[in-house]
Amino acid sequence: MSDGPDRYAVLGNPVAHSCSPFIHAEFARQTGHHIRYGRVLCPMDGFEAAVRGFAASHEGGAGPALGCNVTIPFKFEAPRLAAHVSARAALAQAANVLHFAPEGWRADNTDGVGLVRDLQHNADFDLVGKRVLLIGAGGAAAGVLGPLMETGVCEIVVANRTAERAAALVESHRAMASHMSLSTAPLDDCGTRFDLVLNASASSVNGVAPPVSPAVLGPGCLAVDLMYGPAADVFMAWAAAHGARARDGLGMLVEQAAEAFCFWRGVRPQTQPVLHALRAQIARDA
Repeated sequence: MSDGPDRYAVLGNPVAHSCSPFIHAEFARQTGHHIRYGRVLCPMDGFEAAVRGFAASHEGGAGPALGCNVTIPFKFEAPRLAAHVSARAALAQAANVLHFAPEGWRADNTDGVGLVRDLQHNADFDLVGKRVLLIGAGGAAAGVLGPLMETGVCEIVVANRTAERAAALVESHRAMASHMSLSTAPLDDCGTRFDLVLNASASSVNGVAPPVSPAVLGPGCLAVDLMYGPAADVFMAWAAAHGARARDGLGMLVEQAAEAFCFWRGVRPQTQPVLHALRAQIARDA
C-alpha cells in the first residue's frame, strides 16, 4: 500500500485547457488532503477504456486512483459505468463525476448545484420568479436543468438545434414542473426578454456566435456561458454588446468541483478563495 497521494483526474476531449487540476490542488492545500489530480485525454470512441485504464493504473510513489471528473463529450456515457447512480445523475441521465468505490463505482452530477451556487452566491442573482432560456440540450444542459427547476424560477425554455433532443430533455423533467412553465422552442424563435440566458450549446466550443437573437436578452439580463476561458469570449462579448451582464462558467466550475471534492473526500472546501486565485492565475497567464 502506497503512502503517496490519492489520484484523481479529469477525463474528456479536449481536456488540455481544463483548470480542474489547479482547483483541486487548491482544495487539497486548504483541507490538508494529500491528492494528485491530472488530465486524461480520451479517444472519442474510447471513453470507457480510458476510465477503466485510469482506475486500474499505478504511478510510482503515488496512491491509487480513486475517482475522476468527466467533461465533454462523455457525460452521457459516464452513468453506465457505475453501480450506484445518484438521483440527480439519474434524472439528467448524465454524470460528471465518478468515485471508484470498492463496493461499486458511484456516479453523480454536480453541474447543476455548481451553477445554482455560483448564480446565488457569487453572482448575487436571485432566481425566484425568473424567466430562463437554456440554450442547448447536451450533457451540460441535462445536468443543470433539474437543479434550476428547484430554485423557484417561473419559466424555463430549452432551445436546441435538434428539436427532438430538447423535447426528450424536457419530458424527462416534466414531473418536476407542476409549479412552473417548462417548454421547448426552436433556436430562431425561442422568445424574448428573459431574465437569465444560459449558453450550454456547442457554439462556445466552436468559437461562433450564439445561435439566438439578441431579443432574448431582457432588461438587466444575466447571460452566462457554461464554458470559461477563451471558449466563453464570443458569447460574453455578444451579451455585453447587447446590454446584458455577461458571466463565464468559471464560478460554476469551482462550485461543482467543490461538490465533487466532497463526494470523494467527505469534506466541503471553501470556494471563494479558490475562485479568486483562479481568476488571478488566468489573468497572469493571459
